[in-house]
Amino acid sequence: MSYFSRSGKVFMAPQTDPVNVIAEIGCNHKGDMDIARDLIRTAARICNADVAKFQKRHNRELLSVVEYDTPHPVAENAYGPTYGAHREFLEFDVDQHRDLMATCTEEGITYSTSVWDLTSARQIAALGPDLIKIPSATNQNWALQGHLCENFGGEIHVSTGMSTGREIADLVAFYEERGRAGDLVVYACTSGYPVAFEDVCLFEVASLMDRYGDRVKGIGFSGHHLGIAADIGALAVGRLKQAEGKGRFTHIERHFTLDRTWKGTDHAASLEPDGLRRLCRDVKHVDLALSAKSQDILPVEQVQRDKLKWTPPAA
Repeated sequence: MSYFSRSGKVFMAPQTDPVNVIAEIGCNHKGDMDIARDLIRTAARICNADVAKFQKRHNRELLSVVEYDTPHPVAENAYGPTYGAHREFLEFDVDQHRDLMATCTEEGITYSTSVWDLTSARQIAALGPDLIKIPSATNQNWALQGHLCENFGGEIHVSTGMSTGREIADLVAFYEERGRAGDLVVYACTSGYPVAFEDVCLFEVASLMDRYGDRVKGIGFSGHHLGIAADIGALAVGRLKQAEGKGRFTHIERHFTLDRTWKGTDHAASLEPDGLRRLCRDVKHVDLALSAKSQDILPVEQVQRDKLKWTPPAA
């Protein structure tokens, strides 16, 4: 559905095309399946998020021997004596991810996982989720993404933090060449934990939509900032570009935890349940408001106009 504003531009009715909010649980479960399930239930029941997303790593493949055996750079966040041991402590196996997927189904929320290496991509693709995410760190891993293009039929979402313009162009072209750009969602992202507001760079959403919006399935925003104001800004930028015919703005992703003071790297840059609940609420409400008037006097205004509007007396 669309209509012309008084400026003559065509604007979509955004409420017919909802933006999905992703609760990025990541490793905020602290390696505990009970906490992971609680995060899913909270995201679904209390926050009304659309997607609960985890992470999958095969650490011996992803890390060099030196990286694996070196202590975590921030000792107070470590769950093991080395970085490799820390990562293994936080890792769920395939059967556990299958269990998390079942919990998501029970709770009516979509399950997803970010895959950091080829082995993890193979394992998660075999579970058949609706969507799989490629983190910014591995968006130039063509073997990983090639496997998904050939062996996974769902949506493939990719973040573009710490990426050059050339790398993003190569990324989109890679999916186009394989006939999978219609399943690709590309995210504007600044890689930092947390990101200062001056580094969030919301106009990157507009840039991606201008360049690639008509070539991919959707454009999203992945934020690592504090609070929820910037997410609403991303929604407004994305919807304006969508109204201009620059593709679809489809997803907002935020890290999610039950307690920002918990031990771990990502908790401090995550939303707690009330923050995520407010974000999901505000995205839906602001999305309803992001439209132009379909006529000079709306029906809700006519009642007030009849009572209050001064008009010149008839000649």
